[in-house]
Amino acid sequence: MKDIFLRMDELESNMGSIHADFGALKLKIKELLEENQRLRIENQQLRKVLKRETDSAADNDSAEEPAAERKEKPAATVGEGYDNLARLYHEGFHICNVYYGHLRMEGDCLFCLSFLSK
Repeated sequence: MKDIFLRMDELESNMGSIHADFGALKLKIKELLEENQRLRIENQQLRKVLKRETDSAADNDSAEEPAAERKEKPAATVGEGYDNLARLYHEGFHICNVYYGHLRMEGDCLFCLSFLSK
Protein backbone atom coordinates (compact mmCIF):
# COMPACT_ATOMS: atom_id res chain seq x y z
CA MET A 1 0.00 0.00 0.00
CA LYS A 2 2.83 2.38 0.89
CA ASP A 3 4.42 1.67 -2.49
CA ILE A 4 1.28 2.82 -4.32
CA PHE A 5 1.25 6.17 -2.50
CA LEU A 6 4.94 6.72 -3.24
CA ARG A 7 4.31 5.99 -6.91
CA MET A 8 1.33 8.42 -6.92
CA ASP A 9 3.53 11.15 -5.41
CA GLU A 10 6.19 10.55 -8.08
CA LEU A 11 3.60 10.73 -10.84
CA GLU A 12 2.14 13.91 -9.38
CA SER A 13 5.54 15.63 -9.24
CA ASN A 14 6.33 14.45 -12.79
CA MET A 15 3.00 15.88 -13.99
CA GLY A 16 3.86 19.20 -12.35
CA SER A 17 7.20 19.26 -14.12
CA ILE A 18 5.58 18.39 -17.44
CA HIS A 19 2.96 21.10 -16.90
CA ALA A 20 5.70 23.69 -16.23
CA ASP A 21 7.61 22.58 -19.35
CA PHE A 22 4.42 22.79 -21.39
CA GLY A 23 3.78 26.33 -20.14
CA ALA A 24 7.32 27.39 -21.05
CA LEU A 25 6.92 25.84 -24.49
CA LYS A 26 3.64 27.71 -25.04
CA LEU A 27 5.33 30.98 -24.08
CA LYS A 28 8.20 30.36 -26.51
CA ILE A 29 5.73 29.55 -29.33
CA LYS A 30 3.87 32.80 -28.59
CA GLU A 31 7.13 34.78 -28.77
CA LEU A 32 8.07 33.11 -32.07
CA LEU A 33 4.64 33.82 -33.58
CA GLU A 34 4.86 37.48 -32.55
CA GLU A 35 8.35 37.78 -34.02
CA ASN A 36 7.21 36.07 -37.21
CA GLN A 37 4.34 38.54 -37.59
CA ARG A 38 6.66 41.49 -36.92
CA LEU A 39 9.10 40.21 -39.54
CA ARG A 40 6.29 39.73 -42.07
CA ILE A 41 5.19 43.34 -41.62
CA GLU A 42 8.78 44.57 -41.85
CA ASN A 43 9.30 42.48 -45.00
CA GLN A 44 6.18 43.97 -46.61
CA GLN A 45 7.38 47.49 -45.79
CA LEU A 46 10.82 46.77 -47.22
CA ARG A 47 9.31 45.30 -50.39
CA LYS A 48 7.24 48.48 -50.86
CA VAL A 49 10.34 50.64 -50.41
CA LEU A 50 12.36 48.45 -52.78
CA LYS A 51 9.63 48.52 -55.42
CA ARG A 52 9.33 52.30 -55.18
CA GLU A 53 13.12 52.73 -55.38
CA THR A 54 13.35 50.29 -58.30
CA ASP A 55 10.51 52.01 -60.13
CA SER A 56 12.02 55.46 -59.63
CA ALA A 57 15.46 54.21 -60.72
CA ALA A 58 13.92 52.70 -63.86
CA ASP A 59 12.18 56.01 -64.59
CA ASN A 60 15.46 57.87 -64.15
CA ASP A 61 17.33 55.43 -66.42
CA SER A 62 14.80 55.78 -69.22
CA ALA A 63 14.91 59.57 -68.98
CA GLU A 64 18.72 59.87 -69.03
CA GLU A 65 20.46 61.74 -71.80
CA PRO A 66 22.98 59.98 -74.07
CA ALA A 67 26.46 59.64 -72.56
CA ALA A 68 27.97 62.37 -74.76
CA GLU A 69 25.37 64.93 -73.67
CA ARG A 70 25.43 64.11 -69.94
CA LYS A 71 26.61 66.82 -67.60
CA GLU A 72 28.19 66.35 -64.21
CA LYS A 73 25.53 66.23 -61.52
CA PRO A 74 26.08 68.54 -58.56
CA ALA A 75 26.99 66.89 -55.27
CA ALA A 76 24.01 65.80 -53.17
CA THR A 77 23.00 68.36 -50.61
CA VAL A 78 22.90 67.71 -46.91
CA GLY A 79 19.12 68.12 -46.93
CA GLU A 80 18.69 65.09 -49.20
CA GLY A 81 20.08 62.73 -46.54
CA TYR A 82 17.82 64.26 -43.92
CA ASP A 83 14.84 63.88 -46.25
CA ASN A 84 15.66 60.21 -46.82
CA LEU A 85 15.86 59.56 -43.07
CA ALA A 86 12.59 61.41 -42.46
CA ARG A 87 10.93 59.36 -45.22
CA LEU A 88 12.19 56.11 -43.68
CA TYR A 89 10.90 57.19 -40.28
CA HIS A 90 7.46 58.03 -41.68
CA GLU A 91 7.38 54.65 -43.45
CA GLY A 92 7.63 53.04 -40.02
CA PHE A 93 11.34 52.33 -39.55
CA HIS A 94 13.71 53.45 -36.80
CA ILE A 95 16.44 55.89 -37.82
CA CYS A 96 18.06 56.23 -34.39
CA ASN A 97 21.37 54.59 -33.55
CA VAL A 98 19.65 52.33 -31.00
CA TYR A 99 17.22 50.49 -33.32
CA TYR A 100 18.26 51.66 -36.81
CA GLY A 101 16.43 49.81 -39.58
CA HIS A 102 14.00 47.96 -37.32
CA LEU A 103 10.28 48.34 -37.83
CA ARG A 104 8.62 50.68 -35.32
CA MET A 105 5.88 48.65 -33.64
CA GLU A 106 4.74 50.94 -30.84
CA GLY A 107 4.26 54.43 -32.25
CA ASP A 108 6.85 57.18 -32.15
CA CYS A 109 10.40 56.66 -30.90
CA LEU A 110 11.86 59.45 -28.77
CA PHE A 111 15.40 58.67 -29.98
CA CYS A 112 14.35 58.99 -33.62
CA LEU A 113 12.35 62.17 -32.98
CA SER A 114 15.28 63.79 -31.16
CA PHE A 115 17.53 62.84 -34.08
CA LEU A 116 15.10 64.40 -36.58
CA SER A 117 14.86 67.60 -34.55
CA LYS A 118 18.64 68.25 -34.76
